[in-house]
Amino acid sequence: MELRVDTGKQFGTFFLEANCTVAVERIGLAVTKEGIPVKCWTMPGNTSDMKTVEKVKSDLLGWKRGRCVWVMDRGMSSEENRLILQKAGGHYIIGEKLRDNQEIHREVLAKRGRFTSVRENLEIKEVIIGDGEKRRRFILVHNPDEAKKDQATREKTIKKIEEALKSIKEQTGHGHTKNVCALLSHRTMGRYLRQLKTGRIKIDKGKIREEAHLDGKYIISTSDDTLSPEDVALGYKQLMEVERAFRTLKTTLDLRPVYHRKDERIEAHVFLCFLALLLVRVAERKTNMPWDHIKAQMERLHLGEFFSKEGRVLQTTEPTPEQVNILKLLKISPPQRIRHIQVTP
Repeated sequence: MELRVDTGKQFGTFFLEANCTVAVERIGLAVTKEGIPVKCWTMPGNTSDMKTVEKVKSDLLGWKRGRCVWVMDRGMSSEENRLILQKAGGHYIIGEKLRDNQEIHREVLAKRGRFTSVRENLEIKEVIIGDGEKRRRFILVHNPDEAKKDQATREKTIKKIEEALKSIKEQTGHGHTKNVCALLSHRTMGRYLRQLKTGRIKIDKGKIREEAHLDGKYIISTSDDTLSPEDVALGYKQLMEVERAFRTLKTTLDLRPVYHRKDERIEAHVFLCFLALLLVRVAERKTNMPWDHIKAQMERLHLGEFFSKEGRVLQTTEPTPEQVNILKLLKISPPQRIRHIQVTP
């Protein structure tokens, strides 16, 4: 989800997500469009999506923001959810399920008109469906690179199907029936198959053409007519920043597993991970380097302990030019070479 905030002269964008479950808790996170975390929430694990939205909206009232636009993924696309998001003058940008066979989505895909290129590998087309209260605004997005990937993936799938059909043709009895059922119910291969009245299965060429028409495309709907089609498309695309933040929390920062039982300890654990994520993102922004690279470079800076008859010395290794550059960009002074000297009496 994205929370877009209009503050008059200033315009800020925040992104919200609440799909990370830790033990019996649910984690919500707000980050800026640059990926900088600004707030986190810890809620019971059985909290519904809409309760999560209501909680976040309530908390953000204290920020004195004027207008909110919620950006949410396809799992939140329903009539009920859209109405809740529009309460109190709010607006939404929601990803639509492309393959749910809804009539309105078929209309969007069938609408004539040229795509407009707004960014590299990002083409958009605005589509308005219906009038009055039933009016809905959609943005059809096309990514040429993703279209090529989709086509290549489908061709590999068709090749696998052809090999499977050839193998099944040579089988008989229970094994043949079992393999036919498995192929028809397969999550990816099954969509390209149809069963004839005789029980024989074959590749559905019509379905292949339908899927080819969807290559590299996705649909976004919005209730906010003040946003340009480009803003809608780019706003939805920036959901990746939230997903990246959760990946960092779960992997790099070891948000899970959580071994606490008391709510306050779980909340403290989450908040510490949130603060660590803030430091990671600030470091990435200041240096224009990924965290993995920063970490790999700075881990080579060590503190050595040396003994002699005269005493004991703590000395850091000499920083490499790369380490010096990172520290300079972060405005951190390089560590002193000699940290401590202890003379033997």
